[in-house]
Amino acid sequence: MSNSSQDSCCSPKPCCNNLALVFASLLLRLWLAMRAIQTGVEKFAGSKASQEAVSIDGAANSYGLTASASTKQYALENYHGVPQALMEKFKAEPLMNGAMLGLYDKVLGPSLIVLGITILLGIASRASLFALGLLYISLTWGLILIKQDEGVAWLGVHMIMIVMALALAGHNRFTILKKW
Repeated sequence: MSNSSQDSCCSPKPCCNNLALVFASLLLRLWLAMRAIQTGVEKFAGSKASQEAVSIDGAANSYGLTASASTKQYALENYHGVPQALMEKFKAEPLMNGAMLGLYDKVLGPSLIVLGITILLGIASRASLFALGLLYISLTWGLILIKQDEGVAWLGVHMIMIVMALALAGHNRFTILKKW
């Protein structure tokens, strides 16, 4: 068997590579969309505390014993784009504009949800990925200001994934408004 025939049988076929790149593009898009949507939804999370009577042998106790329980719930009144603990740190930072911080607090959650949905559905995927990258850059800047190096590193990983998704955009077959 000659080298040329061996090379042609062992080398990947162009159709297989293209299919792999289509799948890679789709997987990245799905991951980034899911991450953005769920992060935005979590901005609406809160907990509800309740007191329940402790049961003894299946019946309510007569001693007035109660147990505290906390359940996670999602509601508009729970919304905080920027968690309170971080909000105080940002307010103390001289390079952080207070008015812009208030605006950012209001739009962060909805922005993540909208961008996640557009990426998931393939609506102007390139523009949506670019906008998500800009949003992550803004989050990175804020975390650098308050010295949250671990968060900066995680956002760096997200940025790499966005860049990879943009690089694979030409293989993104399941889109609406493919040009963008």
